[in-house]
Amino acid sequence: MEAMEALPKEETLQLRQKHYGPSCKLFFKENPIKIVRAEGQYMYDEQGNQYLDCINNVAHVGHCHPTVVKACTEQMSLLNTNSRFLHDNLVTYAKRLTATLPDKLSVCYFVNSGSEANDLALRLARTYTGNYDVVVMDNGYHGHVSSLIDISPYKFNHTGGEGQKPFVHLVPVPDVYRGLYRENVPDVGEKYAMEVKHTIDAARRQGRKIAAFICESLQSCGGQIIPPHGYLREVYKHMREAGAVCIADEVQVGFGRVGSHFWAFQAVDDEACPDIVCMGKPIGNGHPMSAVVTTPEIAEAFGATGMEYFNTFGGNPVSCAIGLAVMDVIDKEDLMGNASRVGNYLMEGFRKLGEKHDMIGDVRGLGFFIGVDLVKDKKSREPATVEAQHIIYRMKESFILLSTDGPHRNVLKLKGPMCFTTKDADRVLVNLDQVLTEVTACTVNLIFLRRHKFNF
Repeated sequence: MEAMEALPKEETLQLRQKHYGPSCKLFFKENPIKIVRAEGQYMYDEQGNQYLDCINNVAHVGHCHPTVVKACTEQMSLLNTNSRFLHDNLVTYAKRLTATLPDKLSVCYFVNSGSEANDLALRLARTYTGNYDVVVMDNGYHGHVSSLIDISPYKFNHTGGEGQKPFVHLVPVPDVYRGLYRENVPDVGEKYAMEVKHTIDAARRQGRKIAAFICESLQSCGGQIIPPHGYLREVYKHMREAGAVCIADEVQVGFGRVGSHFWAFQAVDDEACPDIVCMGKPIGNGHPMSAVVTTPEIAEAFGATGMEYFNTFGGNPVSCAIGLAVMDVIDKEDLMGNASRVGNYLMEGFRKLGEKHDMIGDVRGLGFFIGVDLVKDKKSREPATVEAQHIIYRMKESFILLSTDGPHRNVLKLKGPMCFTTKDADRVLVNLDQVLTEVTACTVNLIFLRRHKFNF
């Protein structure tokens, strides 16, 4: 199916610059891509060029999946209204969603974005505990609304941020490649968890009362970090002893992306069970919807305040139909199994490239959530930030869409649609091999020129 381009690309760019907020950034700003349609794991520009999408974890089951599109259009043509009316879609979806979680997580709130979900989770935690402070992981990101910028070091500790507020307590990222404790440290998960306990103790000595610990089950913006085994279990224990609740932010990584489990917190530690789970991005395959799931006790405390919680669009019949369709596709197309197979294939391929290219310092991931940490030197692990940016631009020239993240912007991240194939993976690996070879050659030539004091 061909998509018509309504405006020339240059006019689209000019209108965007005039009428759209300048803080809303474009990918590849020097030469942005104009996408006019997408299908599965592929996106197409106005000239018909096909791009392999390694970025888009929102189009979870594939761009414009026909099952999801059909569910949306059929329900939209019949009824869309708010949750103050009874409707089967809402309760059917709530039952289906909670069935994927531990038994105690049985009460849903439906909202419209990951930011809304995390903001509501904070309200639930503060109401239930009567406390206000929040413990967060360094480099974490939880959303764009004011309450979440305040607890997102990825934002408040960087350009334009206001810094750490007194009610926010930072703990180290459990990063076994670059962090405080590394891969050769025994019981590394427990050691990182003890850092959380020390933070709790310090806060309590200052008279602070902690409402919640919130973390991404796998840190995404922070550099595709996989917590070591035992970390979540021990952190949750310490937090509950302090009277706080534990919030799992699954907005980036839920719905089977890790392959082995439906939720990333289960894959990280099968003994860790949060009190609140926040969902977004992949939940609607591009449709704006999200959810918070919690325990009956927390929900009852929230209701006991007497303040009604109403969300105009949350839980509407169309959104719930879409949510059910997404879960149908995950099951029927074995996308969790595919995430494991293709993800493991990719990680094995990246590790083999690492034997050839010194710039690949670390390869980490679960399922189809993968990070490739690029370094200038394997021993020092100095981040290869400039090289990483060059690489994603070169991959774009080969019609492969990658992006970087992490505090140094040096980690290639792959978290594309779950219908990705091993053929797609081979395309990524072959092209990355070629680009890394080019970058290494350029670096060697540059060192030679500097060593011999050539003018350039």
